[in-house]
Amino acid sequence: RIFDRAGMPTAVAHEDGVDTVADRAYGYTSRAGVWHRTDQSSTSAVLGDGGIYASAEELAHWSAALDRNAVLTAESFAMATTPATLTSGERTAYGFGWFLDSSLGRARQRHEGDSIGFRTAIQRYPAERLTIVVLVNRGAAPIDALSDAVARIFLEQ
Repeated sequence: RIFDRAGMPTAVAHEDGVDTVADRAYGYTSRAGVWHRTDQSSTSAVLGDGGIYASAEELAHWSAALDRNAVLTAESFAMATTPATLTSGERTAYGFGWFLDSSLGRARQRHEGDSIGFRTAIQRYPAERLTIVVLVNRGAAPIDALSDAVARIFLEQ
């Protein structure tokens, strides 16, 4: 219901022993200067978190699906991208799953994640209709710097 609507034909909510992930990448972690294949920890490879496997292209389709209300209503996505208000009355810079800030003088929606051997980032600049997806299968990769550098390529013209 979600992946098909978003145009993500090979994405999977993976469960070990239940299904497989075609053409998946494995994570790598450096120990004493040598790269070792590692995989997610059992606490992060859960459905809805580290258990979603998709390509960068499919995540771009996900972003486009959000824009065309294919997976969420416009009202639901507006709630997800509106800063939450705490019970104290203080507003946060976080919606439902999105960090909400500005970068390079533009409004930005972003989320980063990591697990053993993996780092990920998605940045959306709604006014510019720009989405940046960075997926790295190296645990210590500077994901924020990488995704910010890609944003600068497109936004500092």
